[in-house]
Amino acid sequence: MSASRGWRADLRDMAQVAAPVVLINVGIQAMGVVDTLMVGRLGGAAIAAVALGNFYFFNVSVFGIGLLFAIDPVVAQAVGAGDRLGITRGVQRGLVLALGVSLVVMAALLPGEWLLTVLEQPPEVIGETAVYARRRVLGVIPFFLFAVLRQTLQAMGPVRPIIVAALVANLVNAAANWLLIFGNLGAPALGVEGAGYATTIATWVMALVLAWLAWSLVGTHIVPWHPETMARAPMLRMLRIGIPIGVQWFFESFAFGLTALFMGWMGTASLAGHEIALNMAALTFRVPLGVSGAAAAVVGRAIGRGDRSTAQRDAVAAIVCGVGFMCISALVFIGAPEWLTSLYTNEPATVAVAVSLIPLAGWFQVFDGLQAVTSGVLRGTGDTRIPAMLHLIAFWGVGIPLGYYLGFHTPWREQGLWMGLVAGLAAAALLQSARVVRRLQSDIARVQIDHS
Repeated sequence: MSASRGWRADLRDMAQVAAPVVLINVGIQAMGVVDTLMVGRLGGAAIAAVALGNFYFFNVSVFGIGLLFAIDPVVAQAVGAGDRLGITRGVQRGLVLALGVSLVVMAALLPGEWLLTVLEQPPEVIGETAVYARRRVLGVIPFFLFAVLRQTLQAMGPVRPIIVAALVANLVNAAANWLLIFGNLGAPALGVEGAGYATTIATWVMALVLAWLAWSLVGTHIVPWHPETMARAPMLRMLRIGIPIGVQWFFESFAFGLTALFMGWMGTASLAGHEIALNMAALTFRVPLGVSGAAAAVVGRAIGRGDRSTAQRDAVAAIVCGVGFMCISALVFIGAPEWLTSLYTNEPATVAVAVSLIPLAGWFQVFDGLQAVTSGVLRGTGDTRIPAMLHLIAFWGVGIPLGYYLGFHTPWREQGLWMGLVAGLAAAALLQSARVVRRLQSDIARVQIDHS
């Protein structure tokens, strides 16, 4: 009986830690969903342009996002060990990396027409997609600075400022979309371009509000600046943690991005239907992704304290919470694809594709949740290189080849491409679960950045 109460307490504690992080992730993703919903009134081509623009932005940004996730084990384990100087150095190095990554991403977002033409996307969406991406360039720096502050606060514990910032940003994004997409209250009616401006404005608001609210918590870790922050050897050690996370995220994200490109080869309706299904799947994915962030923080703090037993219990609780939610969302996706599609559009060709894909999105929900949470657990322990290799095997050894074959060499077309995604996610989930079991059964040393 006491053991049962103990597990219930573990699940309750994990849910309490994860819930705010989940709200943060859902809030951030909601801006892209609102963009897609609001431009849906302009037709399937507008949906495809905004959705493809968001994927363009995410795919050139995802390596940098993963790189900054090095903050999770570095700062969380320093918090667990009571190492205040270690926290400060981790935060300041994160800021340096964020500025460097921002410059690369801004440059990568500029040649949209050329890149999308080379990738043979539908001509009717190339121009607006490229314009949308260029408007997002203006929000790249606050996007990555927000990421540093978010990961820092999640690793330390207090996350309420992030929730408030995300909520304010969503209100600003919805209002700016209403003004700039449709030209309300005398504003110019910019359509898809207006959605890009709106998201950029909201990103600046989100970063500034978070900096203002969180300064009392993180300000002393930013000012004064420590000269040893820029020391070459510790920075390289932090990069050795972050680069594999960035590679892992890139492998997974580009697998989805490449599937979107394949859909574009099949036509605008295929691309728009795919993006609707993936837009909803991406929103529900934010829940296990939030649990993943919470798992990285609590497991990392336990490792910093040298408490492996608690780290094991936290890992199990996180997996149950993340996968449990995805089982529920899978039932909704499988049971109500027509209703879900109707929230976006009534165009018959787009609806037909989306309705055929949403049940498949339901099936991969469980695997997606499992691979997300196990990634967070491994990140909390400081294990990043092996998971990157496992993702390479899962998505590029299994998912993409299978999806390409089923999509272009069988009658399944769009559904065949998604079957490949399901297979890749299943492989990643099972491989990483085995890695978690092995990792947490061994002694785990704290990640050391400033010492050999």
